[in-house]
Amino acid sequence: MEANTRSTGRLPAAFLTPGSSSFMDFLGAHSPEMLPGNRRLPEGVVEAPHGTTIVAATFPGGVVLAGDRRATMGNMIAQRDIEKVFPADEYSAVGIAGTAGLAVEMVKLFQLELEHFEKVEGTTLSLEGKANRLSTMIRSNLGMAMQGLAVVPLFAGYDEIKEKGRIFSYDVTGGRSEEHGFAATGSGSIFARGSMKKLFRPDLTEEQATTLVVQALYDAADDDSATGGPDLYRHIYPIVTVITDEGFRRLTDDESQELARTVTNRRLEQPDGPRAALL
Repeated sequence: MEANTRSTGRLPAAFLTPGSSSFMDFLGAHSPEMLPGNRRLPEGVVEAPHGTTIVAATFPGGVVLAGDRRATMGNMIAQRDIEKVFPADEYSAVGIAGTAGLAVEMVKLFQLELEHFEKVEGTTLSLEGKANRLSTMIRSNLGMAMQGLAVVPLFAGYDEIKEKGRIFSYDVTGGRSEEHGFAATGSGSIFARGSMKKLFRPDLTEEQATTLVVQALYDAADDDSATGGPDLYRHIYPIVTVITDEGFRRLTDDESQELARTVTNRRLEQPDGPRAALL
């Protein structure tokens, strides 16, 4: 059958049989061993590189999602320039924290899930539906999470129905919560969230929102050794993405560099960061 498929160029019957619009369901039915949660792991706790801090903030007309570039393994820096923020589709993005390899694999599977749904159904999922699909994928990884290989992403996108940016956070069991205004996940999240709590306003411009998330990542790096701040000498800067009604856009290297330099220069004047306005 396999040889015949190669010789005729025809797709296997599994690809031609009507079924669920979920790519995960399709994979689970025909190649379950390819799902991350079905893989066998060695005994004991597995050491693997971990991504650290992801932040997000909304502004009128959209949302900003950003991440630092450091990956750690125990007390060692495993990688200085890892990418942690990816487009999920045209109007949404995922920022990864947790086990880096599994998280990247999950993002790729999530991208396929959304693309598969669109091709089968002829329409895109709502932002709420996308958030629910990601929740299911995280839940399927629970076995690995219990062995120390947790994936805890931050999901953000532009809701075309409600015409605004929205943010969703998750726990290791797949539990989903909508965050209002701003959110953070990862090892430096407690410091990043405190920073954004001081500086966030509902009427931020897009430029102010991008500056806010970089300030938050800077604060996180200041107190959390697993979070990497802007590295002006190696030219490593946070990944900053913006999602509006025009779709997903990642800031260019030049834009990220200018943003990081602006924040760094301000920190020379105020080493502990900007203060919230006093009422």
